[in-house]
Amino acid sequence: MSDLIDSPLISQDAQSRFVTENLRRIFLQIYRIVGNVADAQDLTQEAFIKALSRQDQLKDEKKAAHWLSRIATNTALDFLRRNSRVSFCEMEFAPERHSESPEEILLRSEHQDYLQKGLDTLSPRERAALVLRDVEDLPAEEVARQLSCSKATVRSHIANGRIKFRKYATRNSR
Repeated sequence: MSDLIDSPLISQDAQSRFVTENLRRIFLQIYRIVGNVADAQDLTQEAFIKALSRQDQLKDEKKAAHWLSRIATNTALDFLRRNSRVSFCEMEFAPERHSESPEEILLRSEHQDYLQKGLDTLSPRERAALVLRDVEDLPAEEVARQLSCSKATVRSHIANGRIKFRKYATRNSR
């Protein structure tokens, strides 16, 4: 076993760079799916552990980011399946480069709450498909691969999610 640890497929420096380069993106991707900071932190760590322990499955290093996104999505969806009830809490965002006025902070917070409540009206699969396609800007083929379904199913999830979100926005227009 120590031989396996002493001779990883990629060096510790490369692993550290991989985590550093992808950590924020993967955390945000998972957070958008599960809607809870504490769970997103745990699931992000779990996704990286899975990825680094399965690094031998990665055939093309150029596709590492997509491969990691798929692991993260599946980890988040598995979590939602296991825990049908999800608790939500406010996400602490990194400080802005410029100082925000209290009014700007309040407006940003209200906008984030509004968007999160809209996403909460969607099923986990609709939310995941919509986030991966519209927020992460992944092509439909990649979304289908990450959700382990067909492109037609992805299109259906996205269309249903957009309809539900529009209805939410119409009902809750400001």
